[in-house]
Amino acid sequence: MNKWLEILLGLILIIVPVGLALSTWPLWWTNALIVLTGGLFWGLIGLGLLFLLLGISDLKG
Repeated sequence: MNKWLEILLGLILIIVPVGLALSTWPLWWTNALIVLTGGLFWGLIGLGLLFLLLGISDLKG
């Protein structure tokens, strides 16, 4: 993919949600915080499982 297209797409994906969040302040930020908290929870569990599987794999080898 073209590097300028990637930069433009990245900027759009950052600016549009921030603009929407600022236009309806309380509703968007509350929901975004809930999603972020849930994503952080599952991300940490996934990372823990990954390290657990890598550790078990190293024990076998």
